[in-house]
Amino acid sequence: MTNPIKVIIADDHPVFRSGLRQVIGSEETFTVIAEAKDGNEVVRLLEKELPDIVVLDIDMPGMNGLDVARHVQKNNIRVDLIVLTMYKEEYMFNKVMDLGVRGYILKENAVTDILAAIRSVAEGHYYISPSISEFLVRRGHHVTTPGKSHRGIADLTPSERRILKLIASKKTSKEIASELSISHKTVHRHRENIAAKLGLHGPNSLLAYAVENKSAL
Repeated sequence: MTNPIKVIIADDHPVFRSGLRQVIGSEETFTVIAEAKDGNEVVRLLEKELPDIVVLDIDMPGMNGLDVARHVQKNNIRVDLIVLTMYKEEYMFNKVMDLGVRGYILKENAVTDILAAIRSVAEGHYYISPSISEFLVRRGHHVTTPGKSHRGIADLTPSERRILKLIASKKTSKEIASELSISHKTVHRHRENIAAKLGLHGPNSLLAYAVENKSAL
């Protein structure tokens, strides 16, 4: 009999962790060897345990999931990471995958996706929640590197790029309208068009994207 796949679950919500542990434990080829409530605890566990896979929430207090992924990448730690997230934006997906993560699961699908994800990653493959699987396909056609996810900016008009640059400087719509001598309504329309062209959704996704890609604007 082959050795079970050793898993660490990291999430700051104990009820969610417990639910995941129950699901993962239902598969006899998997074993949960530890749980962590934040990234700092994950790093400590990596030093004394030898997990095959860490199931990792992106948003945790203190050292978050991205910080852990950077730590693993920087120190060449031999472990596969599967992230749990509520982010459906493609820019965040690329940011995470640039850190060497092998699985990207939306938290809303975690219970149904987790077993297939662990199985796939353990076999050396990627696993992406089906509803956003096209991100991986598009990523295969556009090679990206950390901090260089600038695909889509070329589709913006000069006015849109100028506004995105001001957004990257953390200016409000009112400040942008004043600086460019245009109406607040026009700025709002530009923001909507930019977000649509970049495939961004959510109230803060445009600001996050602008700051992340400021050097390309």
